[in-house]
Amino acid sequence: MQKIYNFINGNHCEAIKKKYIENFNPSNGSVYSVFPDSDEEDIELAVQSAENAYPAWSKISAENRFKILNRIAEMIDDKNEDLALAESIDQGMPLWFARTQIALSAQNFRFFATAALQYSGTNHSIEGNYANYNLKSPIGIVACICPWNLPLYILTWKIAPALATGNCVIAKPSEYSPATAYMLSEICYQAGLPNGVLNIINGTGEKTGNLIVEHPKIKAISFTGKLNTGKLISTKAAPMFKKLSLELGGKNPNIIFADCNFDKAIKESVRAAFLNQGELCRSGSRIIVEKSIYTQFKKQFINELKNQQVGNPVLKDTKIGAIISKSHFENILNYLQLAKQEGGKILFGGNPIQPKGLENGWFITPAVIENLNIESKCNQEEIFGPIVTISPFETEEQAILMANSTQYGLSSSVWTENISKAHRVVSQINAGIVWVNCWMYVDSKTPFGGMKNSGNGNSGAWNIMDFFTEEKKIYIKY
Repeated sequence: MQKIYNFINGNHCEAIKKKYIENFNPSNGSVYSVFPDSDEEDIELAVQSAENAYPAWSKISAENRFKILNRIAEMIDDKNEDLALAESIDQGMPLWFARTQIALSAQNFRFFATAALQYSGTNHSIEGNYANYNLKSPIGIVACICPWNLPLYILTWKIAPALATGNCVIAKPSEYSPATAYMLSEICYQAGLPNGVLNIINGTGEKTGNLIVEHPKIKAISFTGKLNTGKLISTKAAPMFKKLSLELGGKNPNIIFADCNFDKAIKESVRAAFLNQGELCRSGSRIIVEKSIYTQFKKQFINELKNQQVGNPVLKDTKIGAIISKSHFENILNYLQLAKQEGGKILFGGNPIQPKGLENGWFITPAVIENLNIESKCNQEEIFGPIVTISPFETEEQAILMANSTQYGLSSSVWTENISKAHRVVSQINAGIVWVNCWMYVDSKTPFGGMKNSGNGNSGAWNIMDFFTEEKKIYIKY
């Protein structure tokens, strides 16, 4: 059985109390590895390690920081297949999709390695013979707490800019998908990242995550995860005046107008709803279709779904893999029962299945539900699984009202060939990102963040680097 270790001060180590937590393979339901159940003593060791490393790392030249981070990117690329296979087994995602996520993880390091060379303060002259310049400096020790759905991608999306700006990091991967974080620690060591600059601590969110949030020497927290967890982090961090960047999920609308490119809208809507088993914060989990094409769209959408093979994540024909855990598997099935109680009609799927040889795995066929009102729980709550609701609308105003009807505001998609309509609609949708005639296109140079209860702060580009720095303004009289 594989044993995963913490990574503290450049060394792989057990938790001080030598307690471990079982890690399950979603495809067969078996325990295939264990990882440390870390507590206060382990976190204190990591913080001390980061404290010792910070003076030198914060002062290292941007060029040397670039070289190390870029080397990490190259090594992730070199180990793409090993990392992708580990991610697929650990998380349940199809192997072909895991390969794309590993490539993007390398790109995260490459982008912020380059950004380290360009990121700087500003200066300008002021009336009255004054000059002003701004100095940007790292915060110190920061925490990066990550979810289980895109384990390495989101981890690198947080770690890379934190390191690029000269901080030392305490990172906690999800207890459901710790494998690739462990592999990344070895890559960072081999790439020459100084000891203590990155420390990876394993454990549950309830215990280990809370202890990290509460540590007084950790000055900023970047978190991606559930809304309720984000609220808890806020209540703990606010009295300590910690900086917070929170991405807290979504219940994202996908608006289909009658004048859309129909075939493309069908294919991308299926992808938006069910990529990675629907376990994506940006999934298009609410499809809102103009009434004149509703019946046609619904029929073609279901026909397209019949081509989405559910099964063993490592097989090349698999489109939808395994659900991350037994508890989440059961939670998704509970939502399907709830949908029926709320008056919904399951048009397709929603059945647990047992692929040959994987009878104890956690697999669910993609589900399509109609006849739910906008206030129903299945239209309001983030299910984070292979479930999509579909509803008709008659007017543009009604579509916007339905789109904005939840507490979330992370992302949205709009499908129309009328550019005037597109501009009119997107200006009224309360979401941090809106895709028009596409889905899930993200550029590292573009900020990303949510509105309403989907969180605060923006990731990407200079925004996340600003988050990981403090700014000092200097005025000089001459």
